[in-house]
Amino acid sequence: MESFPPLISITFMLTTFLCVGILFLAIKKHTLNTAAAKIVVFSVGFWLLFTAILAKGGFYESTTMFPPRVVLFGVLPANLLIICLFIFARSSFVENLPLKVLTFLHIIRIPVEFVLYWLYQEKYIPQIMTFEGANFDILSGISAPIICLIAFRNNSASRPLLIVWNLLALGLLANIVVTAVLAFPSPMQQIAFDQPNRAIMYFPLIWLPAVVVPIVLFSHLASIWKLATGRDS
Repeated sequence: MESFPPLISITFMLTTFLCVGILFLAIKKHTLNTAAAKIVVFSVGFWLLFTAILAKGGFYESTTMFPPRVVLFGVLPANLLIICLFIFARSSFVENLPLKVLTFLHIIRIPVEFVLYWLYQEKYIPQIMTFEGANFDILSGISAPIICLIAFRNNSASRPLLIVWNLLALGLLANIVVTAVLAFPSPMQQIAFDQPNRAIMYFPLIWLPAVVVPIVLFSHLASIWKLATGRDS
């Protein structure tokens, strides 16, 4: 089992807890008493613990499977939960989450990008996955509080601005996710063979694809849905 430098591990763990905390704040504001909210809170807590235990035991280090274990026992269940929320709890949960908090949540993408840069310097991921390469996701994090100030300054959401920003930021997220998949040492790997994306196989970086990215994705999808359907509160 690999061991990251303390600065990387501590920074990323705090970033993950901040991400989860902001999500829970959004839930607490309007939807805490719903069944869906309770399921989400329990699922996130359980998934943090479960993936940490698997990573600590070296479970994700096997890269010969297709799809990789990181996908089957990290990424996939979290995204299935998102799909279930939109199918079964759209009106009771998704549509009641506060748009402003969902927007502010993306500030966590700033420390994530610095962690990725440090990981590149430690040779855990390729340069292409950092802001020195082809990953510009830090712009989403930097712009999130600015968008909050501009879009919500009159206590009502600026729908066109928020829709455009969410779509652009979602595109930046998709870019780094695709890059990370193609750089991961597995049968799917297409790039970065000299310095692949190894970091997410180990604790605590397993939380990036298993917890942080799904929360960021859900925040975008929930925001876009609320804006597109006129439930932009």
